[in-house]
Amino acid sequence: MVEVKLFSGTQSRYLAEKIADFYGYSLGDITLQRFSDGEMQPVINESVRGAYVFLIQSSFSPSDNLMELLLTIDAAKRASAGYITAVMPYFGYARQDRKDKSRVPISAKLVANLLQAAGAHRVMTMDLHADQIQGFFDIPVDHLRSEAIFIPYLQKQNMDAVIFASPDVGGVKRARTYAKFFGCDLVICDKERKRANEVAGITVIGEVKDADVILVDDLIDTAGTLCKAADALMAKGARSVRAICSHPVLSGKAYENIANSSLKELIVCDTIPLQTESPKIKVLSTAKLFAKAIRNTHEHRSISALFVEG
Repeated sequence: MVEVKLFSGTQSRYLAEKIADFYGYSLGDITLQRFSDGEMQPVINESVRGAYVFLIQSSFSPSDNLMELLLTIDAAKRASAGYITAVMPYFGYARQDRKDKSRVPISAKLVANLLQAAGAHRVMTMDLHADQIQGFFDIPVDHLRSEAIFIPYLQKQNMDAVIFASPDVGGVKRARTYAKFFGCDLVICDKERKRANEVAGITVIGEVKDADVILVDDLIDTAGTLCKAADALMAKGARSVRAICSHPVLSGKAYENIANSSLKELIVCDTIPLQTESPKIKVLSTAKLFAKAIRNTHEHRSISALFVEG
């Protein structure tokens, strides 16, 4: 069988080391050199000729992370790697997936083009902001789903009268997956925005009195929407409100907003490293799931078999 090589970008090494450990391999030898002006030059310090190469790097802020990944893909291609997979636990710029106003970019499509132009043969990521982003690629996309991580955790919590909630209309499909699995009701928080990252108000659609509500979202940025949704649910009579979010972007006053909110607990994945610890935030690792997905890819086995269907 063709040799497998796992490499990590600079900012995702904390996760890549755990993935490699679960996979049973050591990370490959790679260094990032910089010129005095900050220009990057990744150097792969071992042969990758003919190998299955998996490059692990999320594209969270700053944009250097994406640039480093693109340059490393190019280095692997020029070193005659047999098959290159960009493993991006968090796919940045995914929120810009359409033209919702005049004269704006479709940034998710641009990033897809860049990855393909650099030489990636495949992309592996988790919980894209919109499923249809997979259609921006002309190469295979392995779209991992975080319910394989969150569902086992929630099953151990022994909560009564659970109801799942979507913090906005766009996330209903995501929340419905959990509601269907647990046989629970679903409610929707209809939000009205003034501008990006600023919510004017939230209306709860559905009954939550005396329920343990779990909000479901793909990412949490400033935490404004999530915290307002939690407050609105508590005001409607919920007994407690938790939230599960795959990607903890957590910018601006996010940590302060979470600390001062009605949220009892925020459960996130480690696709992005936390900037600081918080007693309300619980981090679950994606390493084992990505290791399994990498092995299945290499051995030409099913990826969908790793998830709950429905």
